[in-house]
Amino acid sequence: MEKRLMVQEGHLLAVFNSGHRVMKAEGVLKALGLPVLLIPAPRQLQTDCGLALRFGEEAREEIMQALEREDLLPAFVSRYTGGEFVTSWVNEAHEPPTM
Repeated sequence: MEKRLMVQEGHLLAVFNSGHRVMKAEGVLKALGLPVLLIPAPRQLQTDCGLALRFGEEAREEIMQALEREDLLPAFVSRYTGGEFVTSWVNEAHEPPTM
């Protein structure tokens, strides 16, 4: 059986502060036809709900705009690069993650 990685180089992960919000965001984005995948949040990312939305850079702007319109911005967004997660955006209403 092929083992596929949930997160690969360059992927972005939007991390939310509740399971309800991440699932609602997933529904909104998928209804708009945007390419997102709900995944278990990697342990390296400190998250309250244990889930994250994965997407690529090519969809970042459209996804973030849609989330802002729906008042569903994540707590933070991290990019997987060089084998680690680097926070690339933080919702000003939340404290930045500590790693």
